[in-house]
Formats: sequence, C-alpha cells, structure tokens
Amino acid sequence: MKSKACFPAKITPPRLVGLSVRAPVALEDIVVQGQAVNLKRVRLFIKPYCGWCHRAIHWLEARGIDFEEIDVTADEVAFEEMIRLSGQELAPVIDVDGMILADFGPEELAVFWKNLERKHAERSAR
Repeated sequence: MKSKACFPAKITPPRLVGLSVRAPVALEDIVVQGQAVNLKRVRLFIKPYCGWCHRAIHWLEARGIDFEEIDVTADEVAFEEMIRLSGQELAPVIDVDGMILADFGPEELAVFWKNLERKHAERSAR
C-alpha cells in the first residue's frame, strides 16, 4: 500500500480524533433544528509540495469552506503545533474547532466533515 505521506518521518496511520455532519457542506450551511451552527475555525496544515495537501485544499475550496492555510515548511512553530495536535509529522492535518484529522485524502476528509456535522447536530439536540 502506498503511503500518502508527504514527509517521510514517523509513520502513523490516519486518525479521526473525537468526531462524528451530513454530506460535505460549507461551515456556514450547517443548520441544526432550524438554527445555523457557526463553527469558529478551520485550519489546514500543509506542505506546499504535498499532493495530498493540494487535494485537501481543492476539496475545501470546491465546497466554499473558509479555512486558514498554514505552510509548516515555512514556519517551525506551526510545524511543532501540527505535531502536537496530530501526534505525527505527516501532512495534511486539518483542525476544525479542535477536532483533528491527520494524514488524509479527500475520501477521509468527506467522512470527517460528515461526522463533524452529525456531532454538531447531536450537541444541539441535547
């Protein structure tokens, strides 16, 4: 199996951390019980030469999702934060309001986003 890794370092399998949202939608389109759910922050940690990172960028842009793109090759502090959040050095890593998905492709991102929407729906239903 080919690795999606853009940076050969410690190999850690992709992780879905703590999430469980309907098909991919823009953050501003998430509605729970008739009320918009405003997610605060979407950060995408990338390496500019990483094909998986470019696919993640295109996935988010195609859905009109606003996000902060953080180049970890140009910012050592950002690189260390990516490692702290994800537990590994592989990119891309996405942080949506503290929910982390590491070393992923578009298919995993779609599942992550769907789970995020569902999680927000469950919180609002309580």
